[in-house]
Amino acid sequence: MTKLVTVFMLPLILFFATVNAQNKVKKITTKDGIHYITTNIDYPITGTYLFEGLTEPIVQLDPDGTGVFQVLDLSKTTILWGMECFENGTPKYEKGFNYAVYTLWYKNKETNSEMETSEDWVNAHFSIHFQKKKMFILGDRSKDYVE
Repeated sequence: MTKLVTVFMLPLILFFATVNAQNKVKKITTKDGIHYITTNIDYPITGTYLFEGLTEPIVQLDPDGTGVFQVLDLSKTTILWGMECFENGTPKYEKGFNYAVYTLWYKNKETNSEMETSEDWVNAHFSIHFQKKKMFILGDRSKDYVE
């Protein structure tokens, strides 16, 4: 009987642990109010985004919600990031014929969390183009993806 309970309980525990880990949601306050962000939108969004044909400047999104935002003068800023979602972790997006548009929120990681202000979080346009198999940040930095 104990073996039978273990056989059924172990997969159930693993399932709920996986679901909980995938839908990690963070509440942020921005200049236009409260938003929720997640690093999981069911597409492989982490990685390095580049201008076409260049190796720098980059935007690097890491799975743990950190990354690097490099501007045109090549100075790099360590960031915290997430994609806008509902409180339950479901991504917010607008879907077109062959694309989807999301809101990427990011801020300088070095900002003191005790002194954090609503102006610290900045939003950026993020789009996925399904036919091209490309993702874009701010319309010009992209990365290819495989489903």
